[in-house]
Amino acid sequence: MLIPVQSSHSTPDAFATDQQRWEAIVARDPAAAGQFLYGVATTRVFCHPGCASRLPRRENIRFFRNIAEARASGFRPCKRCQPNGPGLAAQHTELITNACRILRETEPPPALHDLARRVGMSPYHFQRTFKRLTGVTPKAYATAHRADKVRQALAESPSVTEAIYRAGYQSSARFYEKSSEILGMSPQKFLRHGEDTAIRTAVRSCSLGQLLVAASSRGICFIAIGDDAESLFRDLRKRFSRATFLESDPAFEELVAQAVARVEDPRLDWNLPLDIRGTAFQQRVWAALRNIPAGATASYTDIAAQIGAPSAVRAVAQACGANKLAIAIPCHRIVRRDGGISGYRWGVERKRTLLRKEASPKAQS
Repeated sequence: MLIPVQSSHSTPDAFATDQQRWEAIVARDPAAAGQFLYGVATTRVFCHPGCASRLPRRENIRFFRNIAEARASGFRPCKRCQPNGPGLAAQHTELITNACRILRETEPPPALHDLARRVGMSPYHFQRTFKRLTGVTPKAYATAHRADKVRQALAESPSVTEAIYRAGYQSSARFYEKSSEILGMSPQKFLRHGEDTAIRTAVRSCSLGQLLVAASSRGICFIAIGDDAESLFRDLRKRFSRATFLESDPAFEELVAQAVARVEDPRLDWNLPLDIRGTAFQQRVWAALRNIPAGATASYTDIAAQIGAPSAVRAVAQACGANKLAIAIPCHRIVRRDGGISGYRWGVERKRTLLRKEASPKAQS
């Protein structure tokens, strides 16, 4: 597996010079992991900065930005630290899993630099690795987790004020500054199950059947595919039981037209505004799904590993099943580990069609 290593030119404050890199090798600095590789001219072997092998002489050291560059220079991977094997990936997964635990257990969440220091990585490399493995930034992860705590506290507390403090906020002012971002609505509306939330809806015919699109003021909040409009509306009303449903308007019609276009060609970038509501774990899964490129597929096991929760395969499957934004969050790109087509809440045949469209050099209608 090719493990990308960040060029030192992107991190001028860390390991930017050969002397800094050499000092990191001597100290076996864990913060240098993933920042660069080094090769030994006398053995033609390249290693991670923290390799436990005997320290080479400085004049024999060559520095590389990534594995491809080291191989192109005629060096082979070290058998001890395995720079091209699973060792670094496993190490990163462990570090990021620990960082997620810190974010869940620490109030207020630590700043990026402090969190990176606590897991032994440079801030830039930590941020990049965290997003690669979880699909979100550390800040977004902390926000989503706190949103979960707020939702639970609001459901269990007699007042909004008590819920705020139970969720870990030090003051109500800090919570209200971000309340709409965290809950998707005001705390009072949340307690009333979305009462007074205005949602526009429309149903259009497409090559997969009937497509229902719904949007709040924040963006598209529901996309479903089915055989008849009434069953789609029943599902929508069940999920937003106390919302006010409005008719379409010209701005919403444009969103609907673009959503239909992406059903007909799911390879198109999904750059439409979305109102994504879910638990912290669900949002991590959904972010990982959105990182699967059109024409590619992944398994539940792949996604669980990517978000740093390799044992949570069943929970990943449940998060995929809870997806209420068909196509926008492409759970149709999930297949079995053997490549076979697995279930799809909007129908297995529709899933086959979407995957066929994405694999085709030309969109099919």
